[in-house]
Amino acid sequence: MSQEKIGSVFKFFAKPSVAAIEVYKELNIGDELHFKGATTDFTMKVISMQIEGKDVETVKKGQQVGIKTPDRVRPGDEVFRV
Repeated sequence: MSQEKIGSVFKFFAKPSVAAIEVYKELNIGDELHFKGATTDFTMKVISMQIEGKDVETVKKGQQVGIKTPDRVRPGDEVFRV
């Protein structure tokens, strides 16, 4: 399975289960992501993304985005596009 590193987690919000991600490469709705860290390892499809409370379809390099996740992630976890 080929993977491309597209970002890293810098914060996690437990109540809504949202990962705040610093994006290194363009990210789109529908992309399959793999979260990998010391205790994190799962894959999910991006269903929705938000920047400062507004829904977005595409996130460009250098932006920060919130993505709802099914599991807990931690700052420093790496994010890959599958």
